Amino acid sequence: MLEKVARITMLYDFYGQLLTDRQRDFVEFYYGQNLSLGEIAGEFNVTRQSVHDTLKRAEQLLAHYEEKLGLVARYRAEREKLVAAAGLLDECSSTVEDDRVQRVKEILYEFLETGD
Repeated sequence: MLEKVARITMLYDFYGQLLTDRQRDFVEFYYGQNLSLGEIAGEFNVTRQSVHDTLKRAEQLLAHYEEKLGLVARYRAEREKLVAAAGLLDECSSTVEDDRVQRVKEILYEFLETGD
C-alpha cells in the first residue's frame, strides 16, 4: 500500500492540475491527509461509493498522463544520473584538492535535496 501511495503522490505532483477540482480534493484528502472514504464522503456530502469511483478515475487519469507524457519516468532517470554524478564527485574529491570540485558537489546535493 505504501508503494501505491508513493506512486500516486508522485503522479499527482506532476499531473494533479490536470484533474478536476473534486478529483484533486479527493486525492489530497485520501492520499495526502490519509482520510478514509467515509470521512471524505461526510465532508462532501456524497456516498463512499462516489468517493471510491472518483478516486479510481483520478488514479486512472494520472496513470494515463504518465503513460503518454512520461514526466515521472524522465524525472527519476535524471535523478539517478545526478546521484551517480554526485557519487563520482565524492570519489574524485578524495584525490583532487580543488575548491571547484567541492562547489560542484554542493550544487548537486542542493539540487538532489530539493527534488524530494
